[in-house]
Amino acid sequence: MKEKARQCALAVWGAFDPIYYACSRLEYVGDTWGRCRPVFRVRVTKYKGREVVLSDGTKIQKNDLLVKIHLHNVRLIRELLRLDSEIKKGRYIFEQVKAGLPYIANYIRNHEQFSEIKGIIGITMLNKGCERLGFETFSIVNPFYKWFKTAVMMPMIAISQLRFSPVRRPPKYLFMSKEKLLTLYDYQPIH
Repeated sequence: MKEKARQCALAVWGAFDPIYYACSRLEYVGDTWGRCRPVFRVRVTKYKGREVVLSDGTKIQKNDLLVKIHLHNVRLIRELLRLDSEIKKGRYIFEQVKAGLPYIANYIRNHEQFSEIKGIIGITMLNKGCERLGFETFSIVNPFYKWFKTAVMMPMIAISQLRFSPVRRPPKYLFMSKEKLLTLYDYQPIH
């Protein structure tokens, strides 16, 4: 019965995802028609948070342009449900993110606002190991916003069968400067 409820929730979510995609101004990056579509969808946004200084000295301030990265959660969860262990799921997410970052670098490199974009930002509860990919994590300071992001992400965690506590691993901001992204990932993605 639990599995049927999970599949039903995923089907409903999958039906609403194209509407969310259309309303959120997200864009796919990379090979949108091929079999190797990256797990990211992105949009350029003005940063509205507190000032952040990254380890390479990049200062991100209010109204700076960033590329907001979004995992394609429905697709990712469908793929995670086929895996039978937390280790395999974690490794799969890590590899999908790593494989998608060259597409984001390419997107930024070819964007008309390339010179103004300062880096990338995301918000996730799946932040374990993200430093190995070049991200830096920062806590969400506003308690209401942290609670809101936790509440929004909990259904995804429940459906995906990932086992961790949102209290022990609350959502965090992920940042990477444009320079670091291009240094680590500015090469031709493999299709």
